[in-house]
Amino acid sequence: MQQDGSRLDPWISRYAARASSMTASEIRSLFAVASRPEVVSLAGGMPYVQALDLDMLADGFAKMIRERGATALQYGSGQGDPFLREQILEVMAEVGISANADDVVVTTGSQMALDLVVRVFCDPGDVVLVESPSYVGALGVFRAYECEVVHVPMEEQGLNPIALEETVNRLVKEGKKIKLLYTIPSYHNPAGITQPPERRQQVLDVARRHQLAVLEDDPYGLLGFDGKVPRAMRADEPNQVLYLGSFSKTIASGLRVGWVLAPHGVREKLVLAAESAVLCPSNFSQLAVSDYLQNQPWREQIAVFRDTYKLRRDALLDTMKLLMPAGTTWTVPTGGFYSWVTLPEGIDSRAMLPRAVNSLVAYVPGTGFYVDGQGKGELRLSYCYPTPDRIVEGVRRLAGVVEQELDLLATFGPDALPHTEMPNFANTPAPNVR
Repeated sequence: MQQDGSRLDPWISRYAARASSMTASEIRSLFAVASRPEVVSLAGGMPYVQALDLDMLADGFAKMIRERGATALQYGSGQGDPFLREQILEVMAEVGISANADDVVVTTGSQMALDLVVRVFCDPGDVVLVESPSYVGALGVFRAYECEVVHVPMEEQGLNPIALEETVNRLVKEGKKIKLLYTIPSYHNPAGITQPPERRQQVLDVARRHQLAVLEDDPYGLLGFDGKVPRAMRADEPNQVLYLGSFSKTIASGLRVGWVLAPHGVREKLVLAAESAVLCPSNFSQLAVSDYLQNQPWREQIAVFRDTYKLRRDALLDTMKLLMPAGTTWTVPTGGFYSWVTLPEGIDSRAMLPRAVNSLVAYVPGTGFYVDGQGKGELRLSYCYPTPDRIVEGVRRLAGVVEQELDLLATFGPDALPHTEMPNFANTPAPNVR
């Protein structure tokens, strides 16, 4: 029997309509080259887990298995371990949140929490408002559930409340149904900026007037370089804000433990959605995190991470100031993992990427953080993982590529730049370079 579909993908005719919106992100497509040791990767946001005391963790995990192995290796609750949920309250108290453990749902990383919220709230065609630019992983979730994603402009102090009000009014007049406002107010990914308290209140005021549900994503909130912790929006609006948290940046991303704090009426729906997706989050990972929080100096470890990332941030910014060509600008993050770079006029960050990789440096083009084609003249640089000397070398290489791009623009003009293929390292032995 003949089947419809591509010879390359004979299943294509059987996919659900929503599968067409599932595409690889700009970051995922970079993994093959950015993970090569000879390439200085300023692309991915991998936490520097080497800053952990791995021997201490090994001893703690071994003790946990010896004493609680039968529980750790068994199925658990779909909502998450009760004691860990109590401990999460202590972590959230650092950002000003007072809550009930019964309203916490533990998830397999905060990415899963984001997916659950969108699954519960959004029908195809519903509008989700996001910052401009916005986290690429969130954009993928919104597209997968066939939401209409609408960007709201940002500025130096974060999401623009006047633009938010105007956007909401326009969409309401058009008869659109707005379901969520997704925001990363602290140490934004990718923009690297932080909303001050008064700006957060202005955004919340707009949300209250229009009854917008706010989805606050806060993976970096404890990683401010001055040691100060921004107050979460959820701390001031418990009934209208769903709060996403994660241990990926403050302990280790490989444990895959996050959570969502939701108004009580929403919590049960999220638990049901979680049970249908994974039955229950990993008991092993939950008890490992719980043991760490109970027996190890986790606040002191977060301070170590802050110092580690501040040193790397300084290496990035100082070297860009020294070497990047005139016309290049960037944000100055006060915490988190990223700086957002605007290139000299006429340079396309996506078209430039193969030439950058040929020069053994990688970044994420700005277009990956938008759904509407914006970001061609922008890119994200991550300073969290490479050592400071590698960051300096990476910026040196990148500055050289930008200089070459300016020369090509001057020679050929913006419409006739030569095309460069992304290098293929598949059959090249990896050199012993760190």
